[in-house]
Amino acid sequence: MLTTEQILNFKKNGYVVLPGFSEQTFCEAVIAIAEQSIDKLIMPIEYEADTHYPGAPLSRAAEGGSTARRLLGAAARHPLLADWATSDSLRGILFQLLGRSVYLSQAHHNCIMTKQPKYSSTTGWHRDNRYWSFEREDLVSAWLALGDETPENGCLWVVPNSQRWEIEPHQLDNNQFLNMDSAKNKDLLARATPVALNQGDLLLFHSNLFHAAGRNTTDKTKFSLVFTYHAGDNPPIRGSRSALKEGIPLV
Repeated sequence: MLTTEQILNFKKNGYVVLPGFSEQTFCEAVIAIAEQSIDKLIMPIEYEADTHYPGAPLSRAAEGGSTARRLLGAAARHPLLADWATSDSLRGILFQLLGRSVYLSQAHHNCIMTKQPKYSSTTGWHRDNRYWSFEREDLVSAWLALGDETPENGCLWVVPNSQRWEIEPHQLDNNQFLNMDSAKNKDLLARATPVALNQGDLLLFHSNLFHAAGRNTTDKTKFSLVFTYHAGDNPPIRGSRSALKEGIPLV
């Protein structure tokens, strides 16, 4: 369970880190699942080339085009992942942040992130709500570091308290990333900080928090397990991408 201080930090900064949330044995088991999924091409997989982000291969036919970015459908991929995503320890924390009725979204995140050496891409500054459609822009993502995460291997960067920002249309590009040509944005991003994590640490962050990630410049793949949750009275909007897959209630 979260302490009062941790809850206040989450509300103020838009994120909180829980050190040592999961054991090393669990993290290593999930990495093994991920490596098997990559080796055996167990779908669904999103490839770096699909994103067209900076640093990504130009196409799946190009050099590095078979580099996996996300192993999708994690909750249905293996019982170990579904059990963790709906575990008592995580459910109690989410009740504190979202209320007593919480659902796991199967339409968003619900994946193992695989930031691989050489062909990993850069993800620009964005809010996850840019492409999610719910009654309220109030969701929480749980990001478990399956290994150590550092600026060198592409850890997340966040801007504390940015979930409260009022952003004008000209501050965003056509893909809803922060426009890096904007002087106002440059001033705002001066507050950015990396979220370095040790294996087993859990990062909880609000869906309106601006975050980004660099490339993996090491020689070892970085793995993260990521799920997103919403309150029962904050359903996805019918007909939207967010409603394509039924949520899983945490009971």
